[in-house]
Amino acid sequence: MLKNAVLGLGMLAACGTAANAQLTTEVFLTGIDRPVFLTHAGDDSGRLYIIEQEGQIRLVNADGTLAPTPFLDIDSSVTGGNSGNDERGLLGLAFHPDYENNGKFYVNYTGTLSSGGFGTIIAEYQRSAVPEFGDPSSERRLLEFSQPFSNHNGGWLGFGPDGYLYIATGDGGSGNDPQNNAARLVNLLGKMLRIDVDNQDPGLEYAIPADNPFAAAGDNARDEIWDYGLRNPWRSSFDMETGDLWMADVGQFSWEEINFQPAGDPGGNHYGWRCREGNQSSGISGCPSSDPDWVDPVHDYSHSLGCSITGGYVYRGCELGDDFTGKYFFSDFCTGTIWYLDPDNSFARTTAFDTNFNVSSFGQDENGEIYIGNLFQGTIYRLVLTSPPDANGDGVIDTCEPEACVPDFAEPFGTLNFFDIAAYIGAFNAGEASADLAAPFGSLNFFDISAYIGLYNAGCP
Repeated sequence: MLKNAVLGLGMLAACGTAANAQLTTEVFLTGIDRPVFLTHAGDDSGRLYIIEQEGQIRLVNADGTLAPTPFLDIDSSVTGGNSGNDERGLLGLAFHPDYENNGKFYVNYTGTLSSGGFGTIIAEYQRSAVPEFGDPSSERRLLEFSQPFSNHNGGWLGFGPDGYLYIATGDGGSGNDPQNNAARLVNLLGKMLRIDVDNQDPGLEYAIPADNPFAAAGDNARDEIWDYGLRNPWRSSFDMETGDLWMADVGQFSWEEINFQPAGDPGGNHYGWRCREGNQSSGISGCPSSDPDWVDPVHDYSHSLGCSITGGYVYRGCELGDDFTGKYFFSDFCTGTIWYLDPDNSFARTTAFDTNFNVSSFGQDENGEIYIGNLFQGTIYRLVLTSPPDANGDGVIDTCEPEACVPDFAEPFGTLNFFDIAAYIGAFNAGEASADLAAPFGSLNFFDISAYIGLYNAGCP
C-alpha cells in the first residue's frame, strides 16, 4: 500500500479542476478507523463490510447506517495497522460464494504465526448465531507464511469466477527485494496464489486446484502459485461481468503498474519484479534488461504523477451511465488522482478528477457501484456523477430506472392480464403511437398486434 517514506497530508495534491467534470465523490460514511477495504457478501442483503486496518470489520446496514457493533473484531490477533504508514494489519476480506448458506468468510492479516514469529495469516471464519455478525472464536487458519520485513504484505484476497480463492502477496519488504522472493517459485512472496477452500489435500487445510500452473511441476515450486514477479500488489479485483483479473502493483522508485489477466488465462505469468518496474528495467544489479518470459503490464505511470498505486474496479453499476461502464478505475495513494482505463481502447488512461485525500482502497457493492476510502480521515465516499440525470423527477437516476415493461398497458401495473390486452386494443384502434411496436413504423397493422402478443407472452422483466 504505502512507501517507507512519510507521506503526510502536506504532500497531497490540492483539489483542482477536474479533467472530466462529469465525476466526483460524495460522502457515504464517516467515523471509520483507517479504512483499507470495502466489499459485500453477495447475499442480496444490501449490506457492506469495511475493514479497519487495526483489526475490525464494520458492518454497514442496507439503509446505509453504520452498525455500532463490528461484524468481526480480531484486533487482539492482528499485528500493526494502527498508526502512520504502517503496512501491516487486517488487509483483506472475501466472502465465500455460498456465504448465504454456509456462512463462511476469509481474511488476510499480519500477526503471530502458529509456529511463532511474524507473518501473514489466511484464515476462515464463520457467521455467528446472530447472522448479522461473524464469530471471532471460529478461526481456522488455512495458510501461514513468514514475512521477513514489516512492509510489502500485499493483503488482497478474493474469489474468482472459478470458485477458487486468490491471494495477493508482497515480496517480503525492505527494498530491491533483497531475497529475490518475487521471482523464485520456492516461496509464496511476491505472488498471486490460488487455492481451493472447499476441499483439503493431505497435510493442508485447503486443496490445490489441479490446473494450477505449477501443481504438476515435480520440482520445488509451490503448488499454490498462480502468478509471480509481483512487488506489492495493492488491490486486485475481478471484473464482476467478464471475470477478468486486474492487479495493481506498487512500484519502488520510479514506476507504478497495472497488470491485466483475461478470464480463462492459464496463469503462470511472470510480471518481472525485481528486474523490472512497470515496463522499465529496475537497474538492480544482476538483472537482465529484458526477458521474453516477462508479461508486460497494460499500463504504467511514472512518479511524476504519483508514487503508490491503489487498484480499483471495473465499473458495472447503473448510476454513472454507459459512458463509464466497463472502465477500470484506480488511483494513487500519494496524489489522490482518480483515473480510469478503457480496455476497449488499448487501455487508454483518462484523468477523471483529483481528490484531496489519501486513497487507501476502492470498494464495490453488489450493484457494481464504486466506493473510495480515505485512510487518515476515516471517510468512505461514493463515486457519482456531478449532475445525475433524473428526467421524471422521481429521485431515481435515469440510467437506473427499472426497465420498462412494454405490454403493461393498464393498472394494476407490474402484472399482465386481460386489462392490458384491452388497453392495447384501445390504443391500436385510436391510432396511438404507443401501439406502434413493429416495422414498418408510422402505421398500425397486423405486425404490431403480433409483436404485442409476443411481448405479452414473454412477460415483464
